[in-house]
Amino acid sequence: MMKKQLIYLMCATALLSSCHIYKSYDRPKDIDTDALYRDPASATDTLAADTANIGNLPWEDIFRDPKLQALIIKGLENNVDMQSAVLRVEEAKSLFTAARLSFLPSLNLAPEGTISSFNHTKALKTYQLPVVASWEVDLFGKLLNGSRDARATLLQSEAYRQAVRSQLIAGIANTYYTLLMLDRQLAISVETSAIWKENVRAMEAMKEAGMTTEAAVVQSRANYHQVEASLADLRRQIRETENALSVLLAEAPQTIDRGTLEDQELPTDLAAGVPLQLLENRPDVKAAEMALASAYYVTNQARSAFYPQVNITGLLGWTNNSGASIVNPGKLILSAVGSLAQPIFNHGKLIANLKVSKAEEKIAQMNYQQTILNAGREVSDALFLYDAADKKMTEHALQVDELEKAVEYT
Repeated sequence: MMKKQLIYLMCATALLSSCHIYKSYDRPKDIDTDALYRDPASATDTLAADTANIGNLPWEDIFRDPKLQALIIKGLENNVDMQSAVLRVEEAKSLFTAARLSFLPSLNLAPEGTISSFNHTKALKTYQLPVVASWEVDLFGKLLNGSRDARATLLQSEAYRQAVRSQLIAGIANTYYTLLMLDRQLAISVETSAIWKENVRAMEAMKEAGMTTEAAVVQSRANYHQVEASLADLRRQIRETENALSVLLAEAPQTIDRGTLEDQELPTDLAAGVPLQLLENRPDVKAAEMALASAYYVTNQARSAFYPQVNITGLLGWTNNSGASIVNPGKLILSAVGSLAQPIFNHGKLIANLKVSKAEEKIAQMNYQQTILNAGREVSDALFLYDAADKKMTEHALQVDELEKAVEYT
């Protein structure tokens, strides 16, 4: 008899293992992670692997302007979206803690009291002061997968917080550099306006000397007024950009303390690194994978619903009602009940729930794959943009050199 029981137990264990009820999440092998982004300089699109990459650099090493760093710190502390993301993480932590505590018995104090009288007889008073304990025995992974699902949701929330953080830092830095660019454009336009004003004076003097025409003087004045009009537009753009940056910092619109474009220092050697290694640093990729892990554990919970649910309930307390008579003072009462519920027919709900969970898991896997591909495309575009900008800077430097020579020759 004992031998048969052992055989049955081994078969049941093998069956449960085949259903992956207790198996933790592993990244699916059919997720494509090869050649996720292209080399901007190679004709074969082959990017040399490097263990170092820009994704591992802290933002302080990229944005080195002390005034910009102060603005980023202020934004991280005050921005509304950032604070909301932090609270979402706290919510997920609370749910994860509750899921971990679900393995323990629940305790409840449930006092009861009754007064009864039959045909005007003396009222009988009974009471019960029990502490009720209830424990669900997690033989088939329902609570285990629920806890793992809560942990995956927590990691997904943390990835979302990191995404908001990265977007906020990038937004503040981009707006800050836009301000510096506009400041420089304004300074150049002011110098250009002064030059055109002097040009108008010179053209008027040349006309009086008979060296040019009235049309040339009018054209010179028109150019001067065009530059003056651009100054008003630049000042408007600066004011609007300052207001936008103030909102990112959760402050009222105000003047932004900033440096100059010429004083900026950025890393010059940006390594792309191993494609998957770099992309795993992206919070959107992390969030997509944690969504897949969460869907995996929800499917496991749907599988475990087909197996028996075992509960143990205990009661300990005092009562003066012994069933047949009432005694005072009350006596100690102790009871324990074990129950097992095996689903047999639930109108197809369990099967439908499992099918839905499997479909949602497949959708999450496809979304994860698509997120990786989208991230690879964005990195490819960024690498090519960086390479193109570097080449344009070289050509523009040569252009400026030739124009300076033209001015000297003139």
